[in-house]
Amino acid sequence: MAVRMAEEVSTQVPADDFQALEQKVYRTIELYKAAREARAVAERDIKRLREQLEEREEEVEGLRREMVQLRREREEIRGRVEKMLQQIETIAEQQAAS
Repeated sequence: MAVRMAEEVSTQVPADDFQALEQKVYRTIELYKAAREARAVAERDIKRLREQLEEREEEVEGLRREMVQLRREREEIRGRVEKMLQQIETIAEQQAAS
């Protein structure tokens, strides 16, 4: 019975139709391979970009810490300069009074 059905199908499907179907199957296979390769490339790119993002985040955090430290130092220096200016002003007032 299976042989008879195969014979009926083979007689019903012309050779050109089968060849066209075969070409479609091969094209589909090629498209699938290309899509799979594109996905692999995209996954590699994602991994690389994530690594770069992580490096940049670490760099930003380091720069942020450095900025905080520099601001502290600036405030400390500002306080010292203001103290020196006050002392100079006091000396100038004392000299003017004498």
